[in-house]
Amino acid sequence: MTRLDSAIRRLAAQRELLDWGSREAGPEGLVLEIGLGNGRTYDHLRDRLPGREIYVFERSPAAHPDCYPPEGYLIVGDLFDTLGPFIERHGQGSAALIHIDIGSGDEDANRSLAGRLSPFLEALLQPGGLLLGDRAFDMPSCRDISAETNVPEGRYFVYRKEA
Repeated sequence: MTRLDSAIRRLAAQRELLDWGSREAGPEGLVLEIGLGNGRTYDHLRDRLPGREIYVFERSPAAHPDCYPPEGYLIVGDLFDTLGPFIERHGQGSAALIHIDIGSGDEDANRSLAGRLSPFLEALLQPGGLLLGDRAFDMPSCRDISAETNVPEGRYFVYRKEA
């Protein structure tokens, strides 16, 4: 498979899961986009979830100018410096839907990062809340429901927090 084919598969999987997650997420609770990048997935979420509070986390914002969240909804800084205070301010179990796409080409670093982030993400999810991610996470109170989606195994990961 070429890198172009792989990128197309990844983007198609993202779109399919964002659409699915937007329909499946509970009607109450925050939506979190972790990793703004160029803003494509944030733009897609705000289109699919009009009127929802969508907070975006990004270490170094450099998105397309049309793809920035409104004032107060962009959390800038290292995730390990920003997620804790965000949880304190909004509370555990405040998120209905989390999308996280922060991987790099270094799989060892990605696994380590996912392991360190897992407790924060698990704490943020409300019962029944969904996490859509570009990698596997270790969240004991969540069930991996990736196989229940139409996305090929290992392409994207989907978790639902148990009640």
